[in-house]
Parts: sequence; structure tokens; C-alpha cells
Amino acid sequence: MADVLIASDAPWVVDAIRACLDEASTVRVVHAGVDVRPAVAARTPDLVVVDLQVGNMGGMAVCMDLRLEESAGRLDDVPVLMLLDRRPDVFMAKRAGADGWLLKPVDPIRMRRAVQALLAGGVYHDDTGTPATSPAAEALAAAGGGDTEVE
Repeated sequence: MADVLIASDAPWVVDAIRACLDEASTVRVVHAGVDVRPAVAARTPDLVVVDLQVGNMGGMAVCMDLRLEESAGRLDDVPVLMLLDRRPDVFMAKRAGADGWLLKPVDPIRMRRAVQALLAGGVYHDDTGTPATSPAAEALAAAGGGDTEVE
């Protein structure tokens, strides 16, 4: 049973996350980025899913806020999955300390993989739209590798 906090004002995000979880899991939703830290402080979730374009405090700022509070010892460490709008946003997701990211539009298979990987203590780095740089990279991608890691 997982406790997942979603920061999004898009109903499809909530529906997609719920579809990835079992019925016993808890899904909490906030519609503004500024509401994430108080929700995490009240009850530490197993996973925070943040939409890049959540109202009044974007996903990058939310993730950085959580990481700063964790480093100061005011919050427990919590995995963060960020939903990105475009490939260049990956740079910012890395800098913000996100444990995983998905590029929109998100399909159910990638969403399930990402949620499961982060709930298992791993990371998920969506490689959608990344050009292959070598024959070895193409072979790895064709074999289904390179998109998830579990530490």
C-alpha cells in the first residue's frame, strides 16, 4: 500500500497515477505547488508526483523546496517524479534533484514503470525523444534497456 501525493491541476494526471496503484493505496492531491511542503510535513508520502506546470509554484521550484527542506533536516527524504513538458526540461529536473521524470504526453506503460521504480527505491529517467548517439546506444534502446535503474 503506497501513499502518493500528486501536485497537479490536471485531472488526467490524477487518473493516470491512480491507475498505476493498487486499490489499497492512498492518493492525495494538491492543486498548487505551495501546498506540497505542508502536505509532506503533515504526512510523509512514499512518492510525490509533480507536474511541471502546477499553479503558482512550478514543479522545479517544488522539487527544489523539498530538497532544501530535507537537507536542513526539516523534512524526511521523499522520492519525486516530475512530469516534464519537453526534453530540455530534463536539465532542470536533474538540477532540482528529481528522482525521476517523464515527458508528456505520458502513456500508461511509462507511467506505471516510473511509479513502480520510484516506489521500489530506484530512479526513472525517461529517454523519450533522446536521439541515439551510437550504434551501441541504439542496440541498448532496442533491447529495452536504459530507461530505469534500481539502486
